[in-house]
Amino acid sequence: MPQRLRKLIGGIALVVFVSLYALTVMTVAAAKLPGTSQLTQLVFYAVAGLAWVIPAAALIAWMQKSSRKRELARSPDSVP
Repeated sequence: MPQRLRKLIGGIALVVFVSLYALTVMTVAAAKLPGTSQLTQLVFYAVAGLAWVIPAAALIAWMQKSSRKRELARSPDSVP
């Protein structure tokens, strides 16, 4: 798959993922956090605020992969 197409798909997927993740976290917070201590809320928001980074980083790493054809063409072994 060409890198340009991979970046387009990954960019769209990232926007959709972060939007759905934020809505899910807000829904869970609104349902479960009222009446809890401030420390519990702080821990929840700290974990939820950072948890999206792991799947986003994996998606970005996938987007940055170059196509195999280009890697083979650029490898020093392919030069006579």
